[in-house]
Amino acid sequence: MRSVWQRDSLLPEHPALTGEVRTDVLVIGGGLAGLLTARELQQRGVDVVLVEKDRICSATTAHTTAKITAQHGLIYQKLIRSIGTEGATQYYRANAEAAERLKKLCKQFGVPMEEKANFVYSSSRQKLGEELSALHKLGIPAIFEESPPLPISTAGAVGIPGQAQFHPLKLAEHLAKELAIYENSRVTELIGTTAKTENGNIQAKRIVVATHFPFLNKHGSYFLKLYQHRSYLLALENAGKLDAMYVSDDKKGMSFSSFGGRLLLGGGGHRTGKHGGGWRELREFAAKYYPNAAEKDHWAAQDTMSLDGIPYIGQYSRNTPDLYVAAGFNKWGMTASMVSAMVLADLIQGKPNEYAGIFSPSRSILKPQLLFNCAETTANFLIPTTRRCPHLGCALKYNREEHSWDCACHGSRFSESGKVLDNPANGDVDM
Repeated sequence: MRSVWQRDSLLPEHPALTGEVRTDVLVIGGGLAGLLTARELQQRGVDVVLVEKDRICSATTAHTTAKITAQHGLIYQKLIRSIGTEGATQYYRANAEAAERLKKLCKQFGVPMEEKANFVYSSSRQKLGEELSALHKLGIPAIFEESPPLPISTAGAVGIPGQAQFHPLKLAEHLAKELAIYENSRVTELIGTTAKTENGNIQAKRIVVATHFPFLNKHGSYFLKLYQHRSYLLALENAGKLDAMYVSDDKKGMSFSSFGGRLLLGGGGHRTGKHGGGWRELREFAAKYYPNAAEKDHWAAQDTMSLDGIPYIGQYSRNTPDLYVAAGFNKWGMTASMVSAMVLADLIQGKPNEYAGIFSPSRSILKPQLLFNCAETTANFLIPTTRRCPHLGCALKYNREEHSWDCACHGSRFSESGKVLDNPANGDVDM
């Protein structure tokens, strides 16, 4: 299993950490969020070290659909209701600025990128109309497409022009060349602002945790504020070409986009630890609607989902002034990675940032999703099994689609032999 991005990328290798290292800022996590944050700080003259438990960009960044967009589902009508017109405007501005910065970086480094509109389609004309009105109210240049060029029936689609899709690992190749990076160096413990690994320690003044799902349970209550969701993708040849990106408003819907001559078809998703359609659903769909297509690659993605649809970017908790976090990107991690770099670099340097309040991890967690997360955790604690996640002790369930053991509480995943595949678990499990 590999993504279309892994097929033609050669990320540079970096040594493992040994001995003692000192730095101004330590970034834990070598995905795109970590790389961009480290680069932004370094560009500002800050001494930065990045440490990654495996290889850089080998997890979430390698398995994305790589969309650069400020349109994250039919979200703006919801944002206006939850955080007001001003807050919704700030959310859009932050993501629009991040999108433009990403596009500029791709052009600077010659990274493959295709500029195109992004659309959200739905079976509900009312939902689409409400979202279009919300976008226009916020001054966002939204458009409506009556008949999207998709093989399924829709009530139309709402879109924002001038978005893009890019090759994330090609960008990572360039970013990594500029940074001090240690790979295969899992951080096992934080003592103040000293990070401990198996073969060495890093002493820093500030630490950024950009590990997809934060691995520290002591602060921030992220085990309550986040859950994880898996989705599945196929790269198809001979399936035609789309000039825009399309994603469904329905959690069970499909996503469609074209990049490099291949159709990227996504769907079959489910909460990690639950059952879903997986690749079987996508292959059945492709056989029905794209009978002449050939499957080139297939892969799965795992996304962290916040309580309110807004990422957590900022101070890890009120009690940790020198510890910062970037998490809960809600399937829009490429753009959110750049937002993280923008916000965190300012906060670390003690500068004001107009977007920081929107993304503050310390905002209220009293959301309906919290009750569901708590119920899911309680239910999995009560399941009688010897196979339990070392993160917080929830029961592990076998994922027949991917031949892994998954935790429905917080989304940790393990191979059949017990090797940890996805965090927040920070170690293997005895099978």
